[in-house]
Amino acid sequence: MKLEQRTFQDRWKIRPDGIGKVTGSLKYLTDYSFPGMLYAKVLRSSFPHAKINSINTEVAEELDGVVAVITHKDVPGLNGFGLIFQDQPVLCKDIVRYVGDAVACVAATSEEIASKALQLIEVDFEPLAVIDDPEQAMKEDAVKLHQNGNILHKASYKKGSEVLEKINKCPFVVEEIYETPRQMHGYMETEGGVVVPEENGKITVYAATQHGFKDRLQLSRILAMPEEDIRVVSSPIGGSFGGKDELNIQPYAAILALVTQRPVKIHNKRNESVKAGIKRHPMKIKMTTGADENGLLVGHSVEIIADTGAYATLGPAVLDFAVEHSTGPYSIPYVDVEGFSVFTNNGVAGEFRGFGGNQVTFALESQMDRLAEKLNIDPLTFRYNNVRKENDLGPLGQRVVQNDGAKKVLEMIEKSSILSTPLKENDEWIMRGRGVAITMHGGGLGYGRPDPSGARLSLTKEGKIEIAFGFEECGQGLLASIEIMMVEMLYCDKEDLKIVIGDTDLVPVSGSSTASRSTNMIWQGINKLKKPWEMKLLEIVSRFTGISMSCLKIGENGIWKEGTEDQLVLSYKEVAKLLKGELPVFHTQFHFPTTPDPVVGGHYLYTFAAVATEVEVDMLTGKVRVTKFDHAISAGPVVNPMGYLGQIEGGAIMGLGFTILEDSLMENGRYHTENFDSYLLPTIKDIPNSSNVEVDEMLSKGDVFGPRGVGEIGTVAIAPSITSAVFNATGVWVNKLPISPEKMLDHFHAASNVLSD
Repeated sequence: MKLEQRTFQDRWKIRPDGIGKVTGSLKYLTDYSFPGMLYAKVLRSSFPHAKINSINTEVAEELDGVVAVITHKDVPGLNGFGLIFQDQPVLCKDIVRYVGDAVACVAATSEEIASKALQLIEVDFEPLAVIDDPEQAMKEDAVKLHQNGNILHKASYKKGSEVLEKINKCPFVVEEIYETPRQMHGYMETEGGVVVPEENGKITVYAATQHGFKDRLQLSRILAMPEEDIRVVSSPIGGSFGGKDELNIQPYAAILALVTQRPVKIHNKRNESVKAGIKRHPMKIKMTTGADENGLLVGHSVEIIADTGAYATLGPAVLDFAVEHSTGPYSIPYVDVEGFSVFTNNGVAGEFRGFGGNQVTFALESQMDRLAEKLNIDPLTFRYNNVRKENDLGPLGQRVVQNDGAKKVLEMIEKSSILSTPLKENDEWIMRGRGVAITMHGGGLGYGRPDPSGARLSLTKEGKIEIAFGFEECGQGLLASIEIMMVEMLYCDKEDLKIVIGDTDLVPVSGSSTASRSTNMIWQGINKLKKPWEMKLLEIVSRFTGISMSCLKIGENGIWKEGTEDQLVLSYKEVAKLLKGELPVFHTQFHFPTTPDPVVGGHYLYTFAAVATEVEVDMLTGKVRVTKFDHAISAGPVVNPMGYLGQIEGGAIMGLGFTILEDSLMENGRYHTENFDSYLLPTIKDIPNSSNVEVDEMLSKGDVFGPRGVGEIGTVAIAPSITSAVFNATGVWVNKLPISPEKMLDHFHAASNVLSD
């Protein structure tokens, strides 16, 4: 089914927050101001690796307008943060490990004064040797960046024995090394917010995050305060894509707010965001893959080295995900995967849309294309012959919900006009080609990782149906999805609703707005609350009116009596008034669906995607331009058609940037670019004029888990589909991203058939 307004008609809904966003009337958290508010700036390291011999803040403290200056001595509790390991200092005491490390922080009456005060802080740094290459960091004689060495995490999976031997006996073998870039999230709203001290000794944190309760937990450790004394308001967010799941400015604003007893605001400039913010993990991936004479995969050997930068954040989980997805949607008898997440003095890498899947999918799908070429088999046919079957185990040998999504997306993408109609003839200097790639993507955090969720459904005294979740609206269309599900599942009108999200004082714990989990968790939450809610309301109205419950139903505006013509009995407002404060409230707590097999990180629910791409390659400049995208997605029922389309199209553009434009280049632990004037993001001039999305909404028999999230799946297979099209156009195999125009020109001039360093 084609995803467009004509197909979904009345289900194509305007976003509840849409008007506020396009008119500019919606206030983001970085727009907030409070009486007596101070402005803060963070002093970050001048060196990627150095000892701190001394910090002198006396001159800065004397500057007129400066209210407070803090260093490591002023951290009340744990001087460390991190979603998994609290290894990143809030304020460094004796060593800095990257240029984003914080050393001191100033609160002043204006941002200009705070910036000037930073220049007056004297820090005596003693530079140390810089490790900017993860392979260098893995050597035995390398300087240890952390007490336990430079290997943050090792992950592996093996199926069968003597895997390399089995591969080497194959008549068709491809061995290649692939490299992927350090991509920026590129959100329009940089990290920022305001922390307000309350009269009762508590604080309120107005700052963007994808997990308000996790921020509250981390801040309670840092501030040595009870969690209940910290309120985190985390929504709306001006973009995140994973980049705001970790703490950023919150600890500094919170400490200064407590010290000064005044509201404190921090809002990063873009260059500050670049230095301190997390990025996508650069990965170096070696794959050796073998197929037999019938075109069936036999063995697959993978080595992954991920540059996690100076601190852990979610590096271990990203590596686990990459290892799990390195075999993708394929059935391969012999598999040997080993991965390392490695500390360096580069910028911190962490959570990013796709979560390690983009990197390994680029490598894996490139292998499939190369093998198909060696076998002289059509790339789609080769994939058909090797994709997983509906009842196959998951990529780590774990039980998963049965799913025939891989075959379905292949069948849909095969009908794409990109693949089925002749290409336009090449011009004198323009070469055209088309390519295809597929992928699968696990939802949720995986086995062995706490992944709880919850919801609350209640009737307010004003007669509104209040639904509350601990999720955040970060631009993905969450509010629209909640509204649509509530209207369709509770048969109410959107005007009957009050949606509450993103405030730890007002919502239940629902887990993180990440891992493509929110839509599924919302659907499950409403589904669990629907029946008790309906029965309670019908019982209440029956008690007050004497009408049998069997004759009543919930509906728009209130409770209705069924008949030849349904009749409104009591409005929700009237019900609330009759109850005089004894209002119905229902809670539910549950966990994201998880495989029953004890495979750490293994997923249970998967989505599938295929992408067909058409490109033009300019032989004079070496530049690649994507002219068409077609997508095929299998992710269960479509909840929010317009939002779904936005996620797939937006994800594709982010994937396009990853493939042909974006790389946060670092040298000796320093960024080459600190702004968007030289870090190139796709603009409207770079995106294809044609893009279509086909969806399969069917779930396999026995699958009761509802719709899957699609926030990530649209970006994962973009890179290999583009590089496949580049090969089709030019005969150049790309193994390093982003595609280098200079390397393309080298190929054209040297007539080489491999594009690499």
